Amino acid sequence: MQEFEGRTAVVTGGASGIGLGMCRAFASRGMNLVIADLDEEAMTAALEEFEQKGVRAIADKCDVSDYDQVRALADRAVAEYGGVHVLCNNAGVGIPTSARKMKMADWKWIIDVDLWGPIYGVDVFLPIIEEQGEGHVNTTSSLAGLISSQMMGAYNVAKHGVVALMAALERELRAKKSPVTASVLCPGPINTNISRHSVAYRPGQAKPRADGESSGKLARNIQDMLEQEGMDPDEVGELVANSIAEDKFWILTHPGYAKVVQKQLTALVEDQSLTRA
Repeated sequence: MQEFEGRTAVVTGGASGIGLGMCRAFASRGMNLVIADLDEEAMTAALEEFEQKGVRAIADKCDVSDYDQVRALADRAVAEYGGVHVLCNNAGVGIPTSARKMKMADWKWIIDVDLWGPIYGVDVFLPIIEEQGEGHVNTTSSLAGLISSQMMGAYNVAKHGVVALMAALERELRAKKSPVTASVLCPGPINTNISRHSVAYRPGQAKPRADGESSGKLARNIQDMLEQEGMDPDEVGELVANSIAEDKFWILTHPGYAKVVQKQLTALVEDQSLTRA
């Protein structure tokens, strides 16, 4: 069972949404925090919150799609706390766009953040965690990592890759009897600002040549739905911390949605058709 008290957690995308929920859950269990994000204002607010609670926490501006920045994040964590015990590759972006019409710049940006970010995280942090003789690596995927819906082509590809990455890692760790464990978070609708943040941080070359009204409207509709119907990110943080403690691989915020995956697998076996999603 993973111990938390006195250990150190690194959370990317940790200044808001699910990442902040994770940080709060880890802090309540006595962990030191390394909060990585691009939003400096949100990081300052998070640090103030934890400082008021007496939690040891530092923040670091980090673009997870840049390997050197992920390496620098690890160096700072080790310099501050002497090691890392839990890594949560949580930073992510997503723009609703047709796979048939998506610009190559969008494909690259989304996959760089959502898939290469976790790959870099595992490559950099796993050796550090293994040195501690205990620890855990968690990565945030999505229900989109289990079944592909329309209008989220690059996001689906990246999140399926995350599931494959973490499943391969967990099997390899188990085969070598490593003290380190792994898990994948596949959230459904969560009340976060991912759509708004994604639009804000979308690289210039990936922005639509037209006014972007149709895709922008879809992003706003998704954002409105998340805010009105999504699960509280603090609930997700508690779920993640408890699942890590219980050594669960699959972490599902909305287990009922797994029926959609089961339906697709049934169709695969019975007539090799693709269900609607």
